[in-house]
Amino acid sequence: MEQNNGLVIKSTGSRYTVLSDEGEVVICRIRGKIRLQGIKSTNPVSVGDRVVFDAADDGEGIISGIKERRNYIIRKATNLSKESHIIAANVDQAVLIVTINYPVTTRVFIDRFIAASEAYGIPVTIVFNKTDRYDEEHMRALKEWRELYEGIGYKTYAVSAKKQEDLSEIQSLLKDKISVLSGHSGVGKSTLINRVEPDLNLKTAEISAIHQSGKHTTTFAEMHPLSFGGYIIDTPGIRGFGLIHIEKEELYHYFKEIFAHAKDCRFNNCTHYSEPGCSVKEAVEEGVIALSRYESYLSILLNRNEKYR
Repeated sequence: MEQNNGLVIKSTGSRYTVLSDEGEVVICRIRGKIRLQGIKSTNPVSVGDRVVFDAADDGEGIISGIKERRNYIIRKATNLSKESHIIAANVDQAVLIVTINYPVTTRVFIDRFIAASEAYGIPVTIVFNKTDRYDEEHMRALKEWRELYEGIGYKTYAVSAKKQEDLSEIQSLLKDKISVLSGHSGVGKSTLINRVEPDLNLKTAEISAIHQSGKHTTTFAEMHPLSFGGYIIDTPGIRGFGLIHIEKEELYHYFKEIFAHAKDCRFNNCTHYSEPGCSVKEAVEEGVIALSRYESYLSILLNRNEKYR
């Protein structure tokens, strides 16, 4: 069998669509021994992985190796026998789609996502969607949230994927990069993608009026090429986005403003929770660190394995 290199562009759990370096699309399965290499996840191969595969006579390929990942992003697995599920690997940026309402995205969820992305070395941009539905109160909240996250150092955008004519800012954000798009079901990920790249025609779904949460339209992660350069990885709605590999003692490293003040704490191993002489708590009291960010940090610190909305 001939050995080839390629990029995994789609995963369905048991089969993987690989784009070879020669430009051919090959459906592949995994050679059994890959599963025995101590990978504590439900999917040893993920979208974005660079792989080595052998082309079989029947046209199907067999993945025999995975090249070293420069980064990856995970969520808590639904399979209780495993630790995690790798959403995507080797990405240039994570774009988190959130909504102030319709449905509500909580700040603790945003902060959890940011912390996890920071931990795995993936830059984050926050896109606030559905601005066409916001009333005055929502718009005030939008302004406050954008000022908060931009003040910490994160880029933010505010768009209406459904009604806005000019989405060139989002196109520029995605151009020539591998971007993983994430967010709760119902926040408009697929609508936004379809507006930026209409030929993809991804499935969309209305929000449940009863539960104010979206119907899941994406079952497996998939990488889509963009006509103007780059790829986007559309992911299932994330309810269990995980920080499961991060020790509580290092969590504060992934909150930029908390990390900046932690060096002045009395104790080197300060968790910024109950210790005396904590410069982080002082900064919160003085309004230098936003209370909402500190509360998110404590919520994650004390409930790291919980799921957040």
